[in-house]
Amino acid sequence: VPLLVIFPTLFAFTTWLERKVLARIQNRVGPNKVGVPLTRYGGRLSLFGLGQPLADGIKMLFKENIVPRDADRLFHLLAPILALIPAMLVLCFLPLNFPWINDIQDSVKAFMLDGAVIFFFAISGLNTLAIFMAGWASRNKYSLLGGMRAIAQMVSYEIPLVLSAVVVVMMVGSLNANSIAGAQAGWNWFIFTPWGFAAFVIFFISALAETNRSPFDLPEAESEIIAGYFTEYSGFKFALFFLGEYIAMFAISGLAVILFLGGGHGPGSDIVWIACGWFLAKLFGLIAIMIWLRGTLPRLRV
Repeated sequence: VPLLVIFPTLFAFTTWLERKVLARIQNRVGPNKVGVPLTRYGGRLSLFGLGQPLADGIKMLFKENIVPRDADRLFHLLAPILALIPAMLVLCFLPLNFPWINDIQDSVKAFMLDGAVIFFFAISGLNTLAIFMAGWASRNKYSLLGGMRAIAQMVSYEIPLVLSAVVVVMMVGSLNANSIAGAQAGWNWFIFTPWGFAAFVIFFISALAETNRSPFDLPEAESEIIAGYFTEYSGFKFALFFLGEYIAMFAISGLAVILFLGGGHGPGSDIVWIACGWFLAKLFGLIAIMIWLRGTLPRLRV
């Protein structure tokens, strides 16, 4: 339950952060108006536009839900829900080091399973079904083309993504996510080894493709196929797709932190809150790189 509160909140903050960083890169201002009202006479505390994600969420919640006339209404409804569920489930397989998790019995901790890494990839692969369902059910040529592009890209890059993770699994001798993070205690992070750095580069590039991030945003190419597989989505259903993509970005970055960056290990990580801070710092470091790449790399046209 806490994850259902924490990660949507982090997602909202990340959307604001991405818009501000991209605006800075492109010499723009970015969101800076929506803030906290202070008086009945119009005063407000803008806080650099931190209220913008909340305003966007409210707008999406009450926006009209438009369904194409020829669309398969059942699958058109199920697709965004099925796209969000795997992204949320895989978070359970990451040892996130939040304080309340230590009070839960090991027998019900998903990341304590011996095959946690396998379950992560197996569940995340279910997202391809939802994407194709969205493209097919919309009865739109751009949506279908975007769905086919997404599936081809995700299936293709799944292989190097898994193989780069296998390198770490073979070195540790365990598929347990907690054991993999524990093997990197102190500064023994795998990224500091030659083989670990090479595997991390392959993993990160494949992760960009898996999450449809630039420069692998071909399934959502605005200049070619409008918005890809969610061209015909609006309102709350579009917000579910948007939420699923960002949570998937958090999940794949979290797995990279576990496999290569030592999880929550760092100076003072014996204290639970500091270990949690280390994990989130590494997580947002990888997400910042993804945002930076989007702002600097051009999208290749097919």
